[in-house]
Amino acid sequence: MNKQQRALQAEAPANDAFIEDIVACLRAGKSVRKELPDGGRLHVDRPLPFLCVHIFDKKRDSAADDVASAHASYLIARDLKEAAPLIEAVGTVMQERFGAFIVMSVGERKNDIFLTDASPYLPPYEMFVSASDEPQTRDARRVFVRAIQAAEVRFRTPLIAWPEPDRDPLTALQRAGVRWPCIAVRFAPIYRQPESGASYPELRQRLIANVVDACLQAYEAFASNTGAFTVTSHRAFGRKAFIDAVRRLDRSIDDIVSSFDFLPTLTPINAGQAWTEFRKSLYREPPRFYYRPLAVDIEAQKRKLYAVSFEHLEDPVLYQLFREKQQEVDLQLTMLAAMHTPRFTEFSRALYGPVEKELKALAEAILTALPPRTRAQREKAETANRDTVAEAARAMIGAYREKMPEFNASVEIRSDLPAGLMVTGSRLLVASATTVDSNRLHALLCHEVGVHLLTYFNGSVQGLRLFRTGLSGYEGVQEGLAVLAEYLAGGMTRERLRLIAGRVVGCAAMLDGATFDETYSLLTSTHGFEASVAFGIALRIYRGGGLSKDAIYLRGLTEILAHLRAGGALSPFWMGKIAARHFPVMQELALRGLLRQPAVTPFFLASAEAKQRLRAVRDGLEITDMAV
Repeated sequence: MNKQQRALQAEAPANDAFIEDIVACLRAGKSVRKELPDGGRLHVDRPLPFLCVHIFDKKRDSAADDVASAHASYLIARDLKEAAPLIEAVGTVMQERFGAFIVMSVGERKNDIFLTDASPYLPPYEMFVSASDEPQTRDARRVFVRAIQAAEVRFRTPLIAWPEPDRDPLTALQRAGVRWPCIAVRFAPIYRQPESGASYPELRQRLIANVVDACLQAYEAFASNTGAFTVTSHRAFGRKAFIDAVRRLDRSIDDIVSSFDFLPTLTPINAGQAWTEFRKSLYREPPRFYYRPLAVDIEAQKRKLYAVSFEHLEDPVLYQLFREKQQEVDLQLTMLAAMHTPRFTEFSRALYGPVEKELKALAEAILTALPPRTRAQREKAETANRDTVAEAARAMIGAYREKMPEFNASVEIRSDLPAGLMVTGSRLLVASATTVDSNRLHALLCHEVGVHLLTYFNGSVQGLRLFRTGLSGYEGVQEGLAVLAEYLAGGMTRERLRLIAGRVVGCAAMLDGATFDETYSLLTSTHGFEASVAFGIALRIYRGGGLSKDAIYLRGLTEILAHLRAGGALSPFWMGKIAARHFPVMQELALRGLLRQPAVTPFFLASAEAKQRLRAVRDGLEITDMAV
């Protein structure tokens, strides 16, 4: 930030010299964020053909204030006299640049006249929308109204009208010297309780999001009709920079997430000993699992989690993403506190969901369609030990690092984990007891390195740590992508598909109340799993007291396959760790310039064989036909 920009962030009156500095910055295409006397602010994060204006009364606590501050270009001021010269300055520069400029004035009515505490039902609420005379402005008003009427409403519907002439905010704007095309919006404070004035937080956020989105649609219509600007979506007019409040919140939540290793904490450290004991009991006595001491102060971290400030984020989309993450982290901490108690399983169900009937039926169909290997086939398979796995992993990480220097993943061989691989943050953990079929080693590393680590490091360069630690609910799609990677890499075997299906069947049994030995017996006697494999599945399912996470592999795979069959792209998934429901959000943030394209994409996508397999998936390949 140069001296001129720093000066513009200092509080100063709107005198001629100050306005000249603003004009100079705007003409140079620079951002402006200026605190005004009495608590106002001018914020323009890039040249745009609009300015959202809110004139506040006594306190800046209204939803209209938040609507304005969610814009990429806004002015919040104490009175019109203070605002008018700033509107003129911004408008003049943007008119020069785009050939057109519009003002969106937003505010609130004093009361919600249709609702009282005694109302027997939820009536419509008032919203007055007026516009100046230009045809393009009137059309933009119509677009705004349609957008508000089409918005999802869970509580009350808007009753939209043109205000009476003597109460039209446009009159006051014009008297103050505002000469630009203008739309004025005034809505009832439906988010406030009638008597106490207390807020309904969810309703407030939904109202803000709906009004902001309608404003953006109106700007798109105005810009298109005047030839001022062309965008692929109205959401491209949104914020294009993370402000300090967002970065502080991001760091605060990431610090809490980094204070504990969720899955390693839930994973037994005595898998080998437990297997020996279980065999000695003739598979009848549930094994005793031992765990690492809990290294996190749950209460302290929860206090920190709910002490982080969500104020002044000025972006409803990011607000929602961080709120969802806060709730997910809270649930993870709750699960750690409830380990080895009956409540743990119910919290697990809340985090990862139940095993749906359709998912269980699919898993059973896979197990029926794909019988297990014979003993001779198992004995014939060549295997790779932990050292070979670790060496191959380091080689693949090195290849990615050549494309992306920030790809600084580490590989650790651990004796305190059950056989297998696990990614936590930037580390790949390889259990010392790990053996892998040699013909599956590359596919397994595509799963762990080419998906889990790749999305971590791609997310790390997105500007917010949230995209590397993962948006709320990301794990299902992440594991689905990782399983798909195994298929695209040519390493999806019959046994691997059976293992993924067996985890679903085992999770369903556990959630239905089956004991460890009962689930083990189901896997071996009914579905033909080898004793050691069935034990490994059951260990993962019953760790911590009953963890339903392992159902997400098959569920995530079905979601990814459905996405691809519908013509969806894979590229947004490589930007960071996201859930399928975040696809529209990622597209919006990318349109706004807040997200970069992936710094590196998976190597396994490049081969001709992988492209052919991907085409087969898009054409409707069944899961049971993915085995090679």
